[in-house]
Amino acid sequence: MIRHRSALFPILAVLPALLAPSASSAQQEETYDYWAFQRGMIQHGVQAILQCNGLFTSNRTLEQVFDQELAYLRDPVGTAEGGDYEVDWDRKAVAIGAGRPGEPPTMRAAFRDGIGCVILPPDQDFGDIDALPIQTLAPLEGDPGAIDWPMGDRDATADIPAGVDAAALQAASDWSFDRPEQQETLSLLIVHDGKIIHERYADDVDMSTKTRTWSTAKSIAVTLMGMLVDEGRMSLDEPLGLEWLPRVRSPETDPRNAITLRHLLNMSSGLEVVDNSGMEYATGSGMSYWAGASSVRGALSQALIREPGTFWDYENYDTLLGVLAMKLALGDDQTYLEYPRKALLDRLGMRNTFLSTDRFGDFILSSQVYTNARDLARFGMLYLDGGMWGGERLISENWIDFVRTPAPATAELGNQYGGQWWLVPDNVTNVPKDAYSTAGNRGQYVLVVPSHDLVIVRRGLDWGRQGFNRWELLAEVLKAFPE
Repeated sequence: MIRHRSALFPILAVLPALLAPSASSAQQEETYDYWAFQRGMIQHGVQAILQCNGLFTSNRTLEQVFDQELAYLRDPVGTAEGGDYEVDWDRKAVAIGAGRPGEPPTMRAAFRDGIGCVILPPDQDFGDIDALPIQTLAPLEGDPGAIDWPMGDRDATADIPAGVDAAALQAASDWSFDRPEQQETLSLLIVHDGKIIHERYADDVDMSTKTRTWSTAKSIAVTLMGMLVDEGRMSLDEPLGLEWLPRVRSPETDPRNAITLRHLLNMSSGLEVVDNSGMEYATGSGMSYWAGASSVRGALSQALIREPGTFWDYENYDTLLGVLAMKLALGDDQTYLEYPRKALLDRLGMRNTFLSTDRFGDFILSSQVYTNARDLARFGMLYLDGGMWGGERLISENWIDFVRTPAPATAELGNQYGGQWWLVPDNVTNVPKDAYSTAGNRGQYVLVVPSHDLVIVRRGLDWGRQGFNRWELLAEVLKAFPE
């Protein structure tokens, strides 16, 4: 990590003492929440998105949504029996909160075909739904039940191969499902030698159930960017060409121009961080996730506080800036909206995957993707097979090497992160070092293990402390495989 010592340090060291508030005013500063209104708005917005997607994207019941999707919330509005919320079944939309004086505003979300639910700002209502983005591409043709795996679902499963310990594999599955309180496994899927050798779902969940990927979406985003880098339409190490905010008279002198795609994908942009500062549900990317703000404007407005590439900090805006650079490389809005389907999802047979947008049509590919376990297995298989799919190369081996190479700024932290994929940390010694993983809030994992020809998908709706350990899961699964 590179640090710079200011020549003004002697003067600056005196200023805190001169400007320090009294003890009583300092205490008031710490205890008063200046972001309380936005926290309340975002809390309603979180429920609006989760409840809307739970009902209309995941096709779950109100009881299931309140029992599982909304268990993540500290104080959800209402219960499955009713409360200060509205479900418009015809419009496929929800409104959370009554908007009484002194309370957070009513927040609304509406399902859009091929996209999932989109959050509206507080000053819009159900009459504004028709102006929200929609995916106009027709669904992928064909009945997946009549198409061979992995493009379809026919002949997807295989008997446990000779030499693999069936009892140990079942024990690993039981380990995954028999979790302590606050860990809720929805599905476990294990692919070996190109076939599913273990597939298990919780009650009321099946192979068609779509749930939110949270930050596993970042690994999908980096795949799309990698395709454009492979084509020469994006570059890892050239200026991004972004128009930073606020606009100034001499934008060419903006120090943020030094940020490259590599910095963003390594979570080392040097921009001011929000998501790890206790403000993720008050401002920052939370405003676009849950409150109807633009994901682009917020990302472009962050100040540079460190030299790019020198400090690692996990930040949704780094991913969203990469997505914006992808949009600029693609050239127009319609091409951008159709690109994930045409370039990746349809080619892998990921027909159950929705990439959501904000209300302005920008993909929130740092978190908001809804999909099922089998589609994530397909995605993992693309990486397991070195970027090849059906005899065609979709991503280069060089790009896979990049996402699996530790970000330089993580060296002091255990080399646990590459390019929007997580790596086996230095201090984890009971699993193969060639393994790598997506990771999303509430326990969303796709593990790729080349040395054992394995893809493991675990979907969860964990809440509270969320202590599920994917590397321990891998260690349990590997007990079934010969040395």
